[in-house]
Amino acid sequence: MNKIIQTVKNIWNIQDLRNRILLTIGFIAIYRFGSFVVIPGVDSAQLSALQDQASDGLLGLLNLFTGGAFAQASIFALGIMPYISASIVIQLLGMAIPYFQKLQREGESGRRKINNITRYLTIFITGGQAPGYIANLKATLPETAFLLSPGTFWLSSIVILVTGTMFVMWLGEKITDRGIGNGISLLIMIGIIASFPQSLTQEFVSSLSSTGGGLVVFIVEMLILLIVITVTILLVQGTRRIPVQYAKRVVGNRQYGGVRQFIPLRVNAAGVMPIIFAQAIMFVPITIVGFSESEALQGLAATLTDFSGFWYNLIFFIMIVGFTYFYTAITVNPNQMADDMKKNGGFIPGVKPGRSTAEYLDNIMSRITLPGSIFLGIVAILPAFAMKAGVNIQFAQFYGGTSLLILVGVVLDTLQQIESHLLMRHYDGLMDSGRIKGKSAGRYM
Repeated sequence: MNKIIQTVKNIWNIQDLRNRILLTIGFIAIYRFGSFVVIPGVDSAQLSALQDQASDGLLGLLNLFTGGAFAQASIFALGIMPYISASIVIQLLGMAIPYFQKLQREGESGRRKINNITRYLTIFITGGQAPGYIANLKATLPETAFLLSPGTFWLSSIVILVTGTMFVMWLGEKITDRGIGNGISLLIMIGIIASFPQSLTQEFVSSLSSTGGGLVVFIVEMLILLIVITVTILLVQGTRRIPVQYAKRVVGNRQYGGVRQFIPLRVNAAGVMPIIFAQAIMFVPITIVGFSESEALQGLAATLTDFSGFWYNLIFFIMIVGFTYFYTAITVNPNQMADDMKKNGGFIPGVKPGRSTAEYLDNIMSRITLPGSIFLGIVAILPAFAMKAGVNIQFAQFYGGTSLLILVGVVLDTLQQIESHLLMRHYDGLMDSGRIKGKSAGRYM
């Protein structure tokens, strides 16, 4: 306890760190308050049908990531997800289109151009999603819930939703630049955490009911949750260290090299992206089947939308394993790593520089990616096992999946930045021994 109190005092004594943390808290508070501001022209007292619709399924996941703003018909109803979609598109374009590859190699100027393109694409995506959200409101809520004329309501609501998403994006960028942690990831995490107290309370009340199993069952559920969180932390932080020897070089009167360093290769280099890709693809055929009146196709859609069903989770698991290999292959370039080592006079002991080094690194990545992808797939489908065990749908989301991976990754990354500030100013870190390894190489945007 004394260690925690002293660490808080050390954080408060560093003015720059204190200001960054307070600024981050302020921006997060603005985001949370905005999620309760209902779109003008909608009666907030008649949102129960929308809240029921967003209680589970795909809309339930979207509502979870927006911190409940989707079900509140908030000005931030679309949240930061259009920006996430735009960022993913730009990343994919950077792997296939030479123009974006050139921008990625231009350093800071290229990064600014990519950011501007991402912002414009965010506006375009939000402009396409906003009418769909309004149409869903019109189809879900009663006519008496709309207080403006149809034309005025459509136009004003679309403008407000687009502006709301751009404002949330601006908040995230300001947190990254002037606060602590990655702003976009923090806003997603805060949205997920916002539903945790209510979900925990519902699960506690359910456990104490006549059919819930009692307090012992609730304690067991908490212990299992702690174990899952621990395993997820190990998955996020797991690395394989490759030794690299640098040859001695003498330039003038100075000697360079002659030391051994290590390259940390992540067991889960793909982060949470395979789950996001897999979920997006899983819902494409479901959407197409939804327009058909065939009973066979409708039955298929019902099977693929059953989050706790066998076939949904089997297909989901296989896709995550495949996408983990795919995303690792396009984000970790063994040839580039081998070339960089060769240029700097480095080599892996027992391996020839150049092509042999690239093949060696590729083999190592293939081997460590297999257990990483399997563990990632297991973590992704754990909520289904939790639901089968009787845990309510909302609370089961915290037993794995995208939610838990984002929570663990963002928390570790933010703590790592705080620890860096402390160590840089000669204060003790957050841990008695060792260093916190964050997720800087695999953020969720």
